Amino acid sequence: MAHGEVYAREFGWDESFEALVARIVADYAADRDPRRDAAWIAEIDGMRVGCIFCVADPEQARTAKLRILLVHPDVRGHDLGRRLISECLAFARGAGYERVRLWTNHPLAAARHLYLERGFELVAEEPHHSFGVDLVGQTYELDLRVPTDTRAGENGARRHPRLTPRASASG
Repeated sequence: MAHGEVYAREFGWDESFEALVARIVADYAADRDPRRDAAWIAEIDGMRVGCIFCVADPEQARTAKLRILLVHPDVRGHDLGRRLISECLAFARGAGYERVRLWTNHPLAAARHLYLERGFELVAEEPHHSFGVDLVGQTYELDLRVPTDTRAGENGARRHPRLTPRASASG
């Protein structure tokens, strides 16, 4: 629901985006393999303020998919996105994945900056009409076999979110 609300407000996306996110979460809850799939919910003072999923790519056994990164607008600028991505990538490495792939859209510039900072490379772009608007879909990949620069660190944020691994999508 948070994805739908934030993206509708910020980008004018319709309810079909929220439906896509709901399907991703439902698939995770129904078919999760704890050795290959994980999700994190970031909380501050008991409020959910961000999330990220790492799931197996059904088409490529050695590839993980980074899914549904979200940082609530009220807590942006405190390195939460970096921390969520770091957790996801550390899990993917530990699970033995060789590569991480993600699909995003061009208006999500802040997330794209974080992906590029971590070493993701743009491998495909395609215009499409989804979520009620014209978009350019972008696919990024990161080769986990190549060491990456982890220069992102704490920036002195006043409140540090707690990242909670989630075994299921409930709650």
